[in-house]
Amino acid sequence: MDATQLASITDVKTLRGIVVDQLARIARHTCEIAERDALIAAHDRVIVYKDSKIAVLTAEIARLRRVQFAARSEKMDPDQRALFEESMAADIAAVQTELEALQSPEAAARFKASRNPPRRRPLPPELPRVETRHEPESCICGQCGAALVQIGEHVSEKLDCKPLEFFVRREVYPQYACRGCQRITAVPVAAAIIDRGIAAPGLIAQVAISKYVDHLPLYRQEAIYARSGVELGRTSMAEWLGAAGVALQPLVAAMRSELLSQPILHADETPVALLDPGAGKTKRAYLFAYRTATHAPIVVFDFCSSRSGRHARHFLGDYHGALMVDDYAGYKALFADGVTELGCWAHARRKFVDLHKASGSAIAQQAIGRIAALYQIEAKARDLDAAARHDYRQCHAVPLVHELRVWLVTLRPTVVGNSGTANAIDYTLRRWSALTRYLEDGRYPIDNNPIENAIRPIALGRKNWLFAGSETAGQRAAAIMSLLATAKANGRDPHAWLTDALTRLPTTKDRDIQTLLPHRWQPVG
Repeated sequence: MDATQLASITDVKTLRGIVVDQLARIARHTCEIAERDALIAAHDRVIVYKDSKIAVLTAEIARLRRVQFAARSEKMDPDQRALFEESMAADIAAVQTELEALQSPEAAARFKASRNPPRRRPLPPELPRVETRHEPESCICGQCGAALVQIGEHVSEKLDCKPLEFFVRREVYPQYACRGCQRITAVPVAAAIIDRGIAAPGLIAQVAISKYVDHLPLYRQEAIYARSGVELGRTSMAEWLGAAGVALQPLVAAMRSELLSQPILHADETPVALLDPGAGKTKRAYLFAYRTATHAPIVVFDFCSSRSGRHARHFLGDYHGALMVDDYAGYKALFADGVTELGCWAHARRKFVDLHKASGSAIAQQAIGRIAALYQIEAKARDLDAAARHDYRQCHAVPLVHELRVWLVTLRPTVVGNSGTANAIDYTLRRWSALTRYLEDGRYPIDNNPIENAIRPIALGRKNWLFAGSETAGQRAAAIMSLLATAKANGRDPHAWLTDALTRLPTTKDRDIQTLLPHRWQPVG
């Protein structure tokens, strides 16, 4: 209403109504403005919060990446490194996800583009594909009504899984009869590791590998299989492992015989718990581990009730080759009887590494650098044959070894008698003959790392097994672990190998037992 219309109104009641309407409209506008101002203020607070949170998360990502990068240069135990890397990857991914949720779509897209995601490996082509097609609701154009024509497709592949899948292997042996002579013909029932049992070789292999490779005790396996709808009692599974351990003994015996025929062996030992029912607790037992230095490695574990050197002497018998060991006194009698002692440079280096971590010793750091130079020579000689490797060592390693000894001998009188530096130097000089013996033969290894890698999973396993129930159980576990460790060392799929070995073993003649050994086995087809 303009001023002319308003001037023409003379009725007081009408004018009063107009004023009331205008005041109500002004009040509504005032409320709308107040609501809008409150909304703007709320948006401003959200923006300030997001900006500050984004800044905090960006700084946190930068910090985590610095920590991740710095830790890569540190010497860690492999198990610790694996745990650290898993934790760092999870932490960084969590912060990145939170950061992307706070950013605008455009900023999130720019952030994703700025990252360096790991290259996605193609999914294995042999895996079955479960395809789901997402068709439009209608095949008619929503604008003009014409029929739609497919011009291409976008395919997204993601790796998925489902709980462990069981199936029943049904072996059928038809029986035929001749009505004329009343003779019945049928294929004989195949011999099995467990007669009249429900466990096929593949299931026995699954239980054994889960326990001795994946470190899952039977009570955990029992719960896992139950989630897949199959009730397997741990007592039954234990009986299967017992029967399999006995059946596999000929393979372990053949592996041990072949191992003892090799000229060079690695040896080490690690503690495990053994149940002592009389005392109501556990006692310490040991797994002695032996490994060949060949390209087709053999690993054999020997379960022993103590760490006594007599166990090593009993296992090795009249062996007179070269033995790579640490400084454990239990092996000394073997060297007195003609076994050649090889010293481990990794053990000597570890003394100086521990010293450097504890005190930041400059002497330790220099020793580590000198030993690293020997390993660089080994890396360059790795692909040479034994004779060429010997010559290469003589040319490049011998001078460095001589300089290292002169340096240590000269340094020793200047070091306090019972200090960490003195202990590291004394260990190296005391073991000098054994440490430098690898220079005499191109076949000799520089360290004992291969056998340490073989026994490292035992440390994780013994936390899950808790203890061995008896010496017999320990020996059986050692036999199965020997076979699985050898399969792993030779790049064999442990499940495929063990399933095939358990299937063929009952019908394999003694003269053909070698074909089932994990380092000689070849998959069929």
